[in-house]
Amino acid sequence: MLIDDNKIDLFINQRIIEKYNSEINTRVFTSAISAISFLKILELNVGIKSLTVPDVILVDINMPEMDGFTFFKEFKQLRLLEKYAIEVYMVSSSICPSDIFKAQKENNCSGYIMKPLTVDKFKSVVHKSVSINQEQNFKEII
Repeated sequence: MLIDDNKIDLFINQRIIEKYNSEINTRVFTSAISAISFLKILELNVGIKSLTVPDVILVDINMPEMDGFTFFKEFKQLRLLEKYAIEVYMVSSSICPSDIFKAQKENNCSGYIMKPLTVDKFKSVVHKSVSINQEQNFKEII
């Protein structure tokens, strides 16, 4: 799942993921509010095949209406987390140490990825999410 208010970033990131593996299904959202709404729908309809629980979410920090940090507040309330291990990574062009520190303090944040997303950075995300599952090691991916 990709969440970013910048449609160009969404398009590019989706192509990077396709370049890594064209078989990965990616849902894109231009707002964190719509992504949370989708995840709430998933809670109610988890058995529907066309609605798949994401393994990995990449969320931008700076978005209008609901930023990446507010997304985490809403995300923590989801009952999906009781049954599914969903890795969530902050994706940002911010090099502000306070943003990185705040992301590190967020329990549900699996890592901080500096924009632009690349195939190698995404590969690190996939390998980490596959190998860690239960382990909570925060990693900054630059």
